[in-house]
Amino acid sequence: MTVREALRSAEELLLGAGVPDARLDAEYLLAGVLDAPRLRVCLSGDTVLSEGRLELFFSQVMRRGRREPLQYILGTQPFMGFEFRVTPDVLIPRNDTETLCEQATLCAPEGGTALDLCTGSGALAVALKRLRPDLTVTATDLSPAALAVARQNADALDAAVDFREGDLFDPVWDERFDLILSNPPYIPSGELPGLQEEVRREPDMALDGGPDGLCFYRRIAEEAPGHLKSCGALLLEIGCDQGEAVRALLGEGFRDIQIYRDLNGLERVVKAVLKD
Repeated sequence: MTVREALRSAEELLLGAGVPDARLDAEYLLAGVLDAPRLRVCLSGDTVLSEGRLELFFSQVMRRGRREPLQYILGTQPFMGFEFRVTPDVLIPRNDTETLCEQATLCAPEGGTALDLCTGSGALAVALKRLRPDLTVTATDLSPAALAVARQNADALDAAVDFREGDLFDPVWDERFDLILSNPPYIPSGELPGLQEEVRREPDMALDGGPDGLCFYRRIAEEAPGHLKSCGALLLEIGCDQGEAVRALLGEGFRDIQIYRDLNGLERVVKAVLKD
């Protein structure tokens, strides 16, 4: 079977399973099997595939057809120009979250300290350290499995990040930072069953923000002032309809609250400065 025939067959299978972007996913899967750039694979349509590669390719196509996320099958996801390892133990980094990382690189003071809460795969913490090597970066997560993935990413990308296990600020109970950032769980619990099937494969603990989606923001708003240095900044990713609600939660302890939009024009990040 040629590359062209394999892709056509895979696309038909994925379309039949209701997979969005069926052709593109087939191309990425075959590129992974062949360890070659996707565009090069697409241009080699007459190349005949070995039985071993065909077997591996279609086994992955069947996994995708069962709506397993493409990133878990490939084992990687790009973020801020870096390639991160991802497994079912971690939330898949999104392009939306790059808005949060970009703001963190801009507002962290030279030689400052940063804390990433709910680090998951470590994408935010590792990318921040790579882009701002002058910073001292600490990251926490409640999941030991997620932290294992985060440490692997830090090692692979040569980023010196201090990862600690525990609930939000517990592992840094006596420390203060110039910058705290987080992409916390923010989906209301009742909306989880209606999410796209692929998203439901991601860890519930990385998605479930409580009954109204604001559970973690309340905790962070209450506890962050005790962990920020004077004039320290807080950066939070938010759902596109949560900006004003999060602004209200931060109003008591913070000033200069701003909301930033992502590339799609949706509200995505709240920035606040600790009140003096």
